[in-house]
Amino acid sequence: MEPNTFRTILKTGKSAYTDRGSRFLGFAFSIDNKLQFKERLGAIMKLHPKASHFCYAYRVSYDGLIWRCSDNGEPAGVAGKPLLGQLDSAGLSAAAVVVVRYFGGTLLGVPGLIQAYRTAAKLSIENATQGDKPIVKLGWIHYDYTQEHPIHRLIQQNNISIITVDKGLFPKMQVAIPLCNYTLALESMAAIPTLQWMEDV
Repeated sequence: MEPNTFRTILKTGKSAYTDRGSRFLGFAFSIDNKLQFKERLGAIMKLHPKASHFCYAYRVSYDGLIWRCSDNGEPAGVAGKPLLGQLDSAGLSAAAVVVVRYFGGTLLGVPGLIQAYRTAAKLSIENATQGDKPIVKLGWIHYDYTQEHPIHRLIQQNNISIITVDKGLFPKMQVAIPLCNYTLALESMAAIPTLQWMEDV
């Protein structure tokens, strides 16, 4: 992994694992925030309305400091922590794994459940496409319409990605600036009259 990058999932991975009649379906995917995770989890739950459990783990942002895991009604510690452990073993950030269980009628016991959830998570992560993404700083550029041309030149020269544009009375755009270009981008912004930069915190 290069400096100023982090490892994440580029394309969703899926898996299926069966133990004594219980079926475990794994899904590994990237997330930008907690809201996006909730939306993805909701979509998976709609696809599997008859499943008995939806266990998960995620780490948000490139540094992975914001995280959560859930056993979703299974015995404490048999699902959420093993799933988080698989994300960590793969060195993934801004990523999540969900394992859906269809109960097969036979109790697996704590060791069996840990093994099943860990295996389904591991396989889904292995089946996902992984890669490095640049660490970025998010924020808003506030500008005057007369400065559109130099601003778009600044964006192109510094490899800045435009996320959203608000062309109201006081135009602004949300952008993502690669960390490796951040200092130069700020210097370029300072040279443009009327431009104001507000970093997201």
